[in-house]
Amino acid sequence: MSTKKPHGDRAATPGAKPVPPQAPRPGGAPSAAATPGTPPAGAAPTVELSRRRLLGTVGAAGAAGLVVGGAGGVLGATAAHGDAPDPLTTIGSTRVPFRADRAAHQAGITTPLQAGGHLLAFDLAPDADRKAAAALLRRWTRTAQDLMAGRAPAHDTAVAADAGPSSLTVTFGLGHSFFDRTGLTKQRPVQLDPLPDFSADALDPERSNGDLWLQIGADDALVAFHALRTLQKEAAPTARLRWQMNGFNRTPGATARPMTTRNLMGQIDGTNNPKPSDPDFDTRIFVDRDADATWMRGGSYAVVRRIRMLLDDWEKRPRTDQEKIIGRRKDTGAPLTGGDETTPMRLDANRPDGLPVIPANAHARIAAPESNQGAALLRRPFSYHDGFRDDGAPDAGLLFICWQADPLRAFTQIQRKLDRGDALSPFLRHEASGLYAVPPAPESGGYVAQPLLEG
Repeated sequence: MSTKKPHGDRAATPGAKPVPPQAPRPGGAPSAAATPGTPPAGAAPTVELSRRRLLGTVGAAGAAGLVVGGAGGVLGATAAHGDAPDPLTTIGSTRVPFRADRAAHQAGITTPLQAGGHLLAFDLAPDADRKAAAALLRRWTRTAQDLMAGRAPAHDTAVAADAGPSSLTVTFGLGHSFFDRTGLTKQRPVQLDPLPDFSADALDPERSNGDLWLQIGADDALVAFHALRTLQKEAAPTARLRWQMNGFNRTPGATARPMTTRNLMGQIDGTNNPKPSDPDFDTRIFVDRDADATWMRGGSYAVVRRIRMLLDDWEKRPRTDQEKIIGRRKDTGAPLTGGDETTPMRLDANRPDGLPVIPANAHARIAAPESNQGAALLRRPFSYHDGFRDDGAPDAGLLFICWQADPLRAFTQIQRKLDRGDALSPFLRHEASGLYAVPPAPESGGYVAQPLLEG
């Protein structure tokens, strides 16, 4: 789904002009825009998703845990010598390659979080066969490549006119039912076996699962909607929309310094994500090159859950109670055992009365790899707000998306542990769910899942 990225590489103040190459920083330091390899002003810089960069974006800081966890926070330029923040580069010109890196993972897995996004699932039409599905994925792949490069598709609606790519990503996945609909049941990997039922589930089947899944993210709302609308129209008549959800995150450059984002509960969220610099990152997140399903080698599996937060109940609890429920300080994200956000939790630390400093049922403790035989996943969610319910409570929470090489050994194992006694669970309702195989990005001139559909 890398170490620190250069300051200002991606974040921006809305409406800010690009920083000229070699522009001096306060104090005479070179500008972020002068980083070697950065295109001149006005060009569309490509986001280089190296391990070095991702350490400072997706997983640099550490996380509250499975359900409320998210990939790293907002990126921006920090001030030199403690002065005012440096000028931030433009949001619109940043381009994410369709092939995310040399390992050919699809974009949108290890890509830094965007400000907004859409999740969609489609079902194939009753008369659509394997050939029709292949044609649709060929169209979608071509269109996604154009949109992510900032090129307008044929018969464009001009919704995103005047804007650059704005870090747009489009990610494609295949659901369990896709293989039955296309006569490929024997090629379906066991990792797509349905998720088990959990006691906290209140799932709406009409907003769950689906033959095909799309994740769209961008740092501009019109760019994201333009991609959504374009791809939805291209689905006809092969597939029809099953469900769609809209989400958001903090806008890049909204904070004075780079920091991990917060969720709608106000918790710093994304601290304990696996880091691309970890020696086992690839084996945890991406399908092994020796996997039986050859068409999935280098791909990943996405678990998607719509999780409503009972914010009225949560906000009535004093901050000290909230911190005990999570196991971390609300202001800094530091574990209750001390330090700062990135300080490892001391799960063996006890208070003078013999009770653990981090309560036994604290969310961060139960979701930690140390509590789950090393199981970990890459969380990359969006928050959502869909108005208010009949009782006046906000219909808001998390569009939880996590990535792993094997859902049974990652999501299912951790969620089972949370299901048995997580202090946060009374404040959450799991209302929709999906599991999708996300193949690697295609070779040049190919389309997503081509080896499966033409093999």
